[in-house]
Amino acid sequence: MTDTTATSTPPLDLTEQERQADLDLDQLKQLVGLVEYDESTDPFPVTGWDAIVFVVGNATQTAHYYQSAWGMELVAYSGPENGNRDHKAFVLKSGSIRFVVKGAVSPDSPLIAHHAKHGDGVVDISLEVPDVDRCIAQAKAAGATVLQEPETVTDEHGAIRVAAIATYGETRHTLVQRVVDGQTYAGPYLPGYVARTSGFVKRDGAPKRLFQALDHIVGNVELGRMDEWVGFYNRVMGFVNMAEFIGDDIATEYSALMSKVVANGNHRVKFPLNEPAIAKKRSQIDEYLDFYAGPGAQHLALATNDILRTVDELRTEGVEFLDTPDAYYDDPQMRARIGEVRVPIEELKARGILVDRDEDGYLLQIFTKPLGDRPTVFFEIIERHGSLGFGKGNFKALFESIEREQDKRGNL
Repeated sequence: MTDTTATSTPPLDLTEQERQADLDLDQLKQLVGLVEYDESTDPFPVTGWDAIVFVVGNATQTAHYYQSAWGMELVAYSGPENGNRDHKAFVLKSGSIRFVVKGAVSPDSPLIAHHAKHGDGVVDISLEVPDVDRCIAQAKAAGATVLQEPETVTDEHGAIRVAAIATYGETRHTLVQRVVDGQTYAGPYLPGYVARTSGFVKRDGAPKRLFQALDHIVGNVELGRMDEWVGFYNRVMGFVNMAEFIGDDIATEYSALMSKVVANGNHRVKFPLNEPAIAKKRSQIDEYLDFYAGPGAQHLALATNDILRTVDELRTEGVEFLDTPDAYYDDPQMRARIGEVRVPIEELKARGILVDRDEDGYLLQIFTKPLGDRPTVFFEIIERHGSLGFGKGNFKALFESIEREQDKRGNL
């Protein structure tokens, strides 16, 4: 007799960061489009984001900015006071998102040369994995560059196992295994870091947090290399292709780019990868590559379940967003396409929030202006309602808005 019993996919589980943030699976499915998947069949299983590591010119002030403007919480620190003579590093959290901002202390720190070349930006997209050795074996077999061989690092809070591989530009993926020999590491971040709180006090009425999870990170690469890096994530890390945007999808009268999206099995980790395309003038990708001096992470999409309040609170703290012309909201074709959404269009119009609908639902999104002095890294705020997309219907309006800012800077 033939056994017709179907093999069931193991149920999704929360990461430790998500548990600590009091999130649940239903929330995450809405926030970031989480899907079921069988980790046991994946040669390079990725649990989710571990930390996004920035190199900045002044980590002390940047850490304060992320607390005061973005509502993040300081949870850990490494610096001269606890034996790190090279740099200061501040660990900040919001929901299940962990940022680490690093700034040089020693005049001989390699962070100085990195910052001189690139300015403020993401140096490490660190990923949590259940088995570092398995991932590195797969990476080597697939031809990836291993920057750090697997090693176990310990302190009084337990042990972690780490390794690192190279990706586009000078960006790396540090792989962090937080369960070693059945024990979960109990420290505030990694060995070498100590728990740290801040004297910063939020103003009365400020929400507990402004965003709950990281939705995706966009990488910009050189002309002709997008498919190479899509292939890297497919071949090395087993990521699947989610979407592709080319031609008129992603062009204006003046500039154009091409984009493909890859994701890990459970879709916690999503990477749109962009390259410039030939057009009349220089695209936002060209501008980024010039001012970052090479490929890198262009923007981070922060997921919230209340984009109106998040945007209002951020504007109160001085965060600047790209402008959207009134004509976008008054277009009858756009209104017919998006249908009913949870808030009146007038409320979105007042804040410059974009809306897009696909076969699965809709999303609301808005983009900041560049966060630093160079026109490179910026943030997106996103609120999903079923949609698993990236705002394809908003590309033209968004890129025209970016072009207006580029033109002011003299870089279009």
